[in-house]
Amino acid sequence: MKNVIKILSLLAFLSFNISNAQVVEKKETHNGTELKVSMDSRVNELLTDLEGKCDKIKEEEANKNEAPKVEISTKPKTNAEICRDNPRILGYKIQVAVVKSNEEANKVKSYFRTKFPNMKAETDASLRPNYKVLVGSYFSKQSASGDLARIRSYFPAAIAVQYRVFCVEAK
Repeated sequence: MKNVIKILSLLAFLSFNISNAQVVEKKETHNGTELKVSMDSRVNELLTDLEGKCDKIKEEEANKNEAPKVEISTKPKTNAEICRDNPRILGYKIQVAVVKSNEEANKVKSYFRTKFPNMKAETDASLRPNYKVLVGSYFSKQSASGDLARIRSYFPAAIAVQYRVFCVEAK
């Protein structure tokens, strides 16, 4: 008998909770797809409240007729700012020699390294069968001119050429 009373009281309690909830069904369309949403009436009230607040915010923003101010800096960018924006830029390298084979280019590079051990030398094979031996990395011709004068004492045909350089290596 006690078990029957427990079961009946449990059923009564559950039916009371189920009947207490008011279900609201809402039909909406999103991108042409019809959606059917079932929710408790309290959830519906909260959603309606939030939608109303969003509408008020949109209206306030629409009422503002001020164009956003865009500040354009007139001062030239520093090298650090340029490097942060573009790690590889159009700068200058010193072309030491143009030779016909890779072996000759390697000989020129090794001779160059003995004379200038603190400068980086590289071979450009983009114009085969010619190989260019390029050294240094510079932002401008003016910044390359000091090294170019020293290099011309050993390589009289050396010239500054425009080339893509890594910004962090450039002087």
